[in-house]
Amino acid sequence: YYITNNLRMVLLTLLARVTDGLPLSASIDNSNEKEQNLQVYQNQAKQLFRKLSPNSPSRCTLESGPMFIHYQIEQGVCFLIICHNNFSKKLAFNYLAELAQSFLERYASQIGQASRPYTFIEFETTIRKLMKSYTDSRSPKQLSKINNDLADVQRIMVQNIEDVIQRGEQLSVLDNKANNLSMMSRQYKKESHQLNLNAQQWKYIAAGVGFVLLFLFLRYWVF
Repeated sequence: YYITNNLRMVLLTLLARVTDGLPLSASIDNSNEKEQNLQVYQNQAKQLFRKLSPNSPSRCTLESGPMFIHYQIEQGVCFLIICHNNFSKKLAFNYLAELAQSFLERYASQIGQASRPYTFIEFETTIRKLMKSYTDSRSPKQLSKINNDLADVQRIMVQNIEDVIQRGEQLSVLDNKANNLSMMSRQYKKESHQLNLNAQQWKYIAAGVGFVLLFLFLRYWVF
């Protein structure tokens, strides 16, 4: 039961300021003490915070072995969670949206003044309550949230966490590369379509010229 239940919950929640990566608050599920490599993923998340910039994509998913690291940036704060890769993506970003709303309603005006790590550690109580409500992604309540969520999470960029950390590239650079590839693909399709149209036009022109020549030949040489 323990393993099965782990696959359906948020294992770790971290909040950090985007400008300098300062941790603001955090919560880890106490029932996951047997999660052997959770500290590894937590360290990866902290390294990720140092890669963020104001130009980073506002929502992103990072793969790390059997785990997904999902994050959402709101008003200069990165709200990040670690969960198993079969935990509903829509549910994960639903959770992050609720988390961001709750935190910003209470602390939005104080974020810039925070000078020490985990200044808002008292927010952990709220995080725990929210984490508990998202424990089972297959419960009727959570399934309803998934079905009613119209956000297009399938378009959220997915990257490998090790690639980001080891290459030292900021996520804004990766996002720009992804956007450039998308633009190049659209441009290629547009140009291919135009070439096809041009080819069709030349076919019609060639056929028209052939018809005119045939008409002139018949008119002057046959008749």
